[in-house]
Amino acid sequence: MTQSRIFKFFIVPLLFLTLLAGCKQQAGQPNQSAGTGESAPPASTGGSSSSDPQAPATSDPGASGPSTTPPKSDNGSGSIAKPPAEVRMDKITAVRLADPKSGWLGGKGWIARTEDGGKTWSPQYSAAGTVEQLFALNGQEAWAVVGDAGNKTKPRQLIGTKDGGKTWAAVGTMPNNGFLHFVSSDEAYSGNSKTTDGGKTWTALPIPEQTVGDAYFHDRQNGWAVTQDKDMLHVKRTTDGGGAWQNVMSRKTVAQLTGAIIRSAGADDAWVEWIGESGMTQTSYALFHTADGGKTWQTVVANSTAGGGPAPGFPIDHSDGPKNSGNKPGALYVVDPNVAFMGGQCMACDKPNTIGWTTDGGKTWVNGEAEFAGYGEQLLAIADAKHGWWIVTDNTEPAVMYTTSDGGKSWQKAHTFEKLQPGS
Repeated sequence: MTQSRIFKFFIVPLLFLTLLAGCKQQAGQPNQSAGTGESAPPASTGGSSSSDPQAPATSDPGASGPSTTPPKSDNGSGSIAKPPAEVRMDKITAVRLADPKSGWLGGKGWIARTEDGGKTWSPQYSAAGTVEQLFALNGQEAWAVVGDAGNKTKPRQLIGTKDGGKTWAAVGTMPNNGFLHFVSSDEAYSGNSKTTDGGKTWTALPIPEQTVGDAYFHDRQNGWAVTQDKDMLHVKRTTDGGGAWQNVMSRKTVAQLTGAIIRSAGADDAWVEWIGESGMTQTSYALFHTADGGKTWQTVVANSTAGGGPAPGFPIDHSDGPKNSGNKPGALYVVDPNVAFMGGQCMACDKPNTIGWTTDGGKTWVNGEAEFAGYGEQLLAIADAKHGWWIVTDNTEPAVMYTTSDGGKSWQKAHTFEKLQPGS
């Protein structure tokens, strides 16, 4: 047999089989799929992980001006990369829903999408860096913040998709490490910065002196910030884009703030989490809610702990009031002015991860019965009052994704991811 015929009969089929082998998807072992559902999460609400609640304000109060221009792509067209055939889905760092069945996950160097509630995942993006945040405006438009853990001085990159993730393109650089949320295809906010050109350039908005954590702007006029002045904690509000800030809540505190997280589901709506001191793997915290622009406030939870001391804004002997089940705050996700979910963690427990919620704006708080293993970060993505995803992670064991279709009363395992490799 000639060399040419040997190549045709043996080498070519071998190459074809090799290509087929590289196109597999990640598959989990689901007990039950998530419920079918309705709409995507509101554009201005969203979750936060518990990874960086202490992020400081990222620009001087009153500062303004555009950021650097967006980076050029490798091929000049804006396209980052073609969808990879396969990625190792072990270290999960970001999650976002488009609806109860579909959404995205991000990790160390990759983004993947599911269309079946997390049972299977299709890789869409693979490149250097870690996906720190994901935000979806709908099922087609989404953005990801990609950082370089090994180089803290390197600006975080913003990439985006307009076709559900089939292609991802470079957009610009992030002005800070605040919570990214788009309110339209062009307008978005991150901490005290806004963009009106889809993230290509950013302008800083004025914020109060002594701001703790990141300010939060619901839109170009309405924003919120937390400040501390000695033994007084304040929540401030602006209705003119940061031109003037009014004090809308003040509480005397024993504990010093170590962080603050703010989310908003409307122009007059704010959910404010105060994070206090820590000790013995415990952290004290409190969550407040207003639906009338700060005229009245509801204490949603107030967790004092033996290790962290009194909850911020409460006296040293505080013991009554609503409590979350964790002695350390987990992820917070605000769905609308009535519905919010919040995880809790007990690092000394065999199953550290719990979750609670409110469906009446914080008037009542329900602690769920579910308890799951995992000593790493919690990730939450909630579509509506009934449907959501909850991912628990661990430094040595595989991350696991659970879904609910009854508002958190029960959670079903949807996917077990790959075990972390050493050095991940």
